[in-house]
Amino acid sequence: MNTKGPRLLGKKMALTNILTAAAALCVASIALIVVQFLALRGALADDLRVQVQIIGNNSSAALMFRDAKAGEETLAGLAVSPSVTAASIFDAAGNTLASYQRNTEPQLAPPSPALVGTGYDYAVDHVDVVEAVHANGQQIGFVRIRATLDQLLSRLAAYAGLTLAVALCSLALAYALVSSMRRAVRRAEAHLHFLAHVDAVTALPNRHEFNERLGFALEKADRAETAVGLLLLDLDNFKVVNDTLGHDAGDALLKLVADRLLQTLRSNDIICRIGGDEFVIIVEPGDDMQELDSVARKILAALASPFAVHGHQLYISASIGVSVYPRDARDARTLTRSADTAMYHAKNRGKNGFEVFQMAMEERAQKRLKIEANLRRALENNELQLHYQPQIDLRSARVVGVEALLRWHCHELGHVSPAEFIPVAEESGIIVALGRWVLQSACRQAAVWRDQGLLDTIEHVAVNMSARQTRDSGLMDDIEAILAETGLPARLLELEITEGVLMENVNANIDLLHRFQGAGIHLSIDDFGTGYSSMSYLKRFPIDQLKIDRSFVHDVPGDGEAIATAIIAMAHSLDLTVVAEGVETAEQLAFLQQAGCDIMQGFYFARPMPVPELTELLRQRRACWHAEALQKA
Repeated sequence: MNTKGPRLLGKKMALTNILTAAAALCVASIALIVVQFLALRGALADDLRVQVQIIGNNSSAALMFRDAKAGEETLAGLAVSPSVTAASIFDAAGNTLASYQRNTEPQLAPPSPALVGTGYDYAVDHVDVVEAVHANGQQIGFVRIRATLDQLLSRLAAYAGLTLAVALCSLALAYALVSSMRRAVRRAEAHLHFLAHVDAVTALPNRHEFNERLGFALEKADRAETAVGLLLLDLDNFKVVNDTLGHDAGDALLKLVADRLLQTLRSNDIICRIGGDEFVIIVEPGDDMQELDSVARKILAALASPFAVHGHQLYISASIGVSVYPRDARDARTLTRSADTAMYHAKNRGKNGFEVFQMAMEERAQKRLKIEANLRRALENNELQLHYQPQIDLRSARVVGVEALLRWHCHELGHVSPAEFIPVAEESGIIVALGRWVLQSACRQAAVWRDQGLLDTIEHVAVNMSARQTRDSGLMDDIEAILAETGLPARLLELEITEGVLMENVNANIDLLHRFQGAGIHLSIDDFGTGYSSMSYLKRFPIDQLKIDRSFVHDVPGDGEAIATAIIAMAHSLDLTVVAEGVETAEQLAFLQQAGCDIMQGFYFARPMPVPELTELLRQRRACWHAEALQKA
C-alpha cells in the first residue's frame, strides 16, 4: 500500500496549522503592542496634564506682573522630567513670557484655538498639552508643554520585543508539540498499517493486502494483455500440530514455512498468508502453465524437508490449487475461489500434490453445495427413506438379519447415490443428525416387524456408524433413548463400524465398544481387510462379527481367494461370525460356502428393498418356515 500521499497530505495539514497559529499569534501580538502604546501614551498625557496644571497655577503671578524671570524659574522645574523637551508660558495675547527648551529643541509657538479647546495634541513623535491660566475669574494666559515619545517608544519596543519573543517561543513550542504529535500519529498509522496489511505471525502480506495486490496485478495484466497465475496452498494435517504441540508450535511452524517459501520462490512472486494454514502465491506473468507447474513442484519439494520446531522434527506437506486469470475467472474473487476449488480436489486425491483448476471442478463444487443444502432440507422435511438388504444364513438358507441402507430421492437433483451424499454429510457434520435419524427409523421399523411376528428368524437389524458419530459424546445416550422409545430389545440391534474408523483411535473406540457390549448390542466390523488391523487388535475389540469387504468378495474365485479364506479362518479362530457382502454370482457363493463363510449378503440373494417389499418377503419366509415346521412335525 502506498503511504506517500497520505503522509504528504498530513505534512501539509500540519504546516497549514502552524502557519495559521503563527498568523493568529502575530495578530494578537500587534494588538497587544497597539493597546500598550495607547495605554503608555495616555499615561504620558495624563502626567503632562498634571504638570501643566501645576505650572499654570505657579505662573499666574508671573503673568499678572509680566515677570519673565519668575516664569522661567517655574519652567525650570521641568528639567527633572526626561520626556519634556520644551515648554512655554504665553499671555492672553499669545506673546511668549518665558520658555524652556531641552538641548536644541526649538521654542514652542503659541497654541492654536483648536489645541486650546482640546487641551492636547498627539503627533508622530511627540505630544503637546495646553492649560489655560486664570486669575480673578479671567483668562490671563496659557501654558504649553511638549513631551517627546522617544522614551515611550523605547519602552514600547522593549515590550514588543518581549511580546514577540513570547509569541515565537509559543510558536516553537506549538511546532514541537505538533511535530511530536505527527510523529506519534505516523507511528500509530504505521502500526495500524502493519496490523491491517501484514500477518503478525509470518510477517507476510495478509488477506487484506493480498486482495489489494491481486487487484493491482489483474489491472496490470489487463493493460499488458497478459495472464496472472494464482496458487493457493493449504498445509495438510496442520491441525494435528496445533492439537498435539500447542498453538505456539503451530505459529513457529507457520513462520518456518513462510521463510522457506520466501527462499524458494522468485523475488517478484508475491507470497501472502490469508489465514489459518493457507498461503497464496501471485505469479506474474502467468501465461506459461509449465512455469506455474514448476512453481507448484518447487513448493512441494521445499516443504518435503523436516522442520525443527521446539525440539521436534516435523514433516508437513501441502495441497495446492492453481488458477489462471483471465482463463479461469474474470475477477479476483472468482479467481481465488477457483484456486480454492482446485486445492480441495488436490486434498481429495490424497494430499501432498497440486491440481490445476478445470471448469468441471466448479460444477462438482456447485453440486456439492446443492447436495448439502438439499440434504439439510431433506432431513428436516423427512424426505429420506431406508431400504433393507437381507442377510442369508448359508446353513439354514433363512434370513437372519437385515442391513438398513439410506436412500434419497431429491426433488431438485433426482436420485442421489449414497456414495455422493454420505461424504458430504461427513464433511459438513450433518452425518451426526443423519445417523441419529437412520438409527431411530431402523429401530422403529424393527419394533413394528417384531410386533407383527416377522422377526422370528432374524437375529439382528444392522445400522452403520460413521466416524463422526463414534466421536459424538452423546451417541450412547441417543442409542439408549431410542431403544427405550421404540421398546426394541438391544440384542436385536447390530451396529456396524468400519475397520478404518476403529483404527483411528483404538483406545477410545475400545471403550466405546465395551459400552455397546455392556448394553447388549451386537457389534460388527464392516469392510474388514481394508483398515490394517492386526490379530492383537481384533482380540481387544469386543466384537461379534466380521464383514469381509466387497472388494475381496469380488475377486473370488481368483485373486481374492487367499485373503477371503484367511479372514474366515482367523474370524472362526476368534469365535466370530463371518458375513460376506457383495455376493453377486453363484461362483462366489460356492467358493465362500466351501470356505466356511457363515452369512452372505448381496444382489445374488436380494437387492436393498423398501419397507413394504421386505415386509412381504418376511411374511413369505415366515409362511414357508411354518410349513416346513408342520411337515417335520
